[in-house]
Amino acid sequence: MTVVTQPDVTVIIGAYEAMPYLVECLASVEAQTLDPARIEVIAVDDGSTDGSGEYLEEFEARAAMRVTVVRQANSGGPSGPRNVGLGKASGRYVFFLDADDRLGPEALERMVAAADSNGTDVVLGRVEGVNRSAPKSMWGKNLDRTDVFSSNIKFTLSAQKLFRRELLERHGMRFDESLWTGEDALFTMEAYLRADGVSVVADHTCYYLVGRDDGKHVTKSGGYTLRFDSARALMDLIARMVPAGPKRDMLMVRPLTITLLPQFGPKYLKDSDEVRRHKLELAKPLLDAHWTPGTARRLKVHERLRLHLVAMERPELLGDVVEFVRSKKQAAAVLEKRGTEVYLVYPHFRSKKAGIPDWVYRAEDREARAFEGYRGAAANSFLRRALRKVRRSLPTGGFAAAA
Repeated sequence: MTVVTQPDVTVIIGAYEAMPYLVECLASVEAQTLDPARIEVIAVDDGSTDGSGEYLEEFEARAAMRVTVVRQANSGGPSGPRNVGLGKASGRYVFFLDADDRLGPEALERMVAAADSNGTDVVLGRVEGVNRSAPKSMWGKNLDRTDVFSSNIKFTLSAQKLFRRELLERHGMRFDESLWTGEDALFTMEAYLRADGVSVVADHTCYYLVGRDDGKHVTKSGGYTLRFDSARALMDLIARMVPAGPKRDMLMVRPLTITLLPQFGPKYLKDSDEVRRHKLELAKPLLDAHWTPGTARRLKVHERLRLHLVAMERPELLGDVVEFVRSKKQAAAVLEKRGTEVYLVYPHFRSKKAGIPDWVYRAEDREARAFEGYRGAAANSFLRRALRKVRRSLPTGGFAAAA
């Protein structure tokens, strides 16, 4: 085996009651096309009682790569084991691999190559779901260098990415062990915001996200109050790191729609009156602090309408809207101003008694395009073409020269 002073990548695996999935997980590490001498594995058994710890020790004894196994009492979540692994890692990069998932054979080689050739601090490898869904919107094409503002990477905040370890150490980054859900979103968003560039490997499946038959996948656990804790932590991080304005508004879409909004989806109709009141109480300070016109404008009408009603503390109207959304009916469209404005007729539209302003119901361009007769996109395109013609006809210096 080639002698390497420092591994290219440390694979950090936290395992808790992970059998039999752990067998394929470790086999996928052994199958990597990257030289085993360039891989380090730090595996943390988090108090398993199903043989996971013993299997990790067997792996340590036989593997061609450098492996360290830590056995510890159960910590209650994935953050503790990941932080233990980070503390022991020596690779130039780290990759967090869940014990019930697995890597594609060329995953580490391709991701390390992307980081090295582009000088980027974070690399996303294409994810494919096995018996469960996986994020899709960010895999359209390979991206040598992007960031969280100019791509869809904000919609994949799981920890299964390649991170430059020097970035994590420089900023003292660790997983928040006080969060019982969403701790990976907090960590990954901070890394995106601090990174000198992010690469996306979209043309090769690097990670298989496996749905467990026993339903024990960690992301399914936790009550609704934990979701609000997760949303609060992510919103606070974004507000702390990104100045108020369009960029912050863009990032706030993620915790609002992925973490907060589901609490006011179909499950809300089954909640007791007490739980409904509590959810509104938990949501109010978050929306008071972070619900802005710039963020509202980026949402679909039914999303904006529900969060507007939560923000305005109008539970007497919210139930009707949630029921309509649950029915999956298509809201009728009202086209006005020669088709340049589209309003969607969700409950309480233009009801004097409800008093909800029209802007809440107005579809933005992306949503409005689905309706026949909408002319906003065409009008905007015409305006852009007209402006380009004017600019071309002006002397060097454009509008400034003409002024």
